[in-house]
Amino acid sequence: MSKTMKKEIANLNKMKLNDLQAKFAEVTGEKTRSPNKTFLIRRISEALQAASAKAETVPEAAAPDADAEANAQTEPAAANAEANAQTEPASTVGKLTRLEVPELQARYLDVVGRPTSSTNKPYMIWKIREAQKGRIPLGPRKSAHREGVTFKVLPLRMEAAMVDKLDEAWRSRGIKNRMEFFRGALCHYLKQLGAEDAAALFADATAA
Repeated sequence: MSKTMKKEIANLNKMKLNDLQAKFAEVTGEKTRSPNKTFLIRRISEALQAASAKAETVPEAAAPDADAEANAQTEPAAANAEANAQTEPASTVGKLTRLEVPELQARYLDVVGRPTSSTNKPYMIWKIREAQKGRIPLGPRKSAHREGVTFKVLPLRMEAAMVDKLDEAWRSRGIKNRMEFFRGALCHYLKQLGAEDAAALFADATAA
């Protein structure tokens, strides 16, 4: 990732909510009203990294000579290869970079397990490849909204170096994500304070 891209991602933390929502729409092709700055920054960063990765990709080799290709197609081996390609799963045929937006959206649904309204090709390609490598959660996103429950977003500002160390700590202990870590930490601290009722709420949420 270039220094310019790193700086752009770092500057996201300084942006206001409406600016982040606008930036989100710009880089992902999706509109959002989410008030969750952490979510917005993460998704924008992913899209920017995807665009950066595409820019740094080595161009594909030039297509073979037309005459050579025509000759190759007349050989039995070429005919067999074409027949085999027709029987391969759709997810393994063709280059992602050659697909149009509707085709990429269909491939995204097939691989990631949830639909996307994004029209940003580099972003969708990056997400599909990350899903194929097992680096992102698959399937429908779990909704944070439950009937009769009101949620609040709590601001939490930390220095980048502190966040890096924090993430390193909970990942090394096999904790799934930051939210699980924070809930567990709050549960433990509230118990130390003697606030058993409040601690129980966090314990239940962590187990859910």
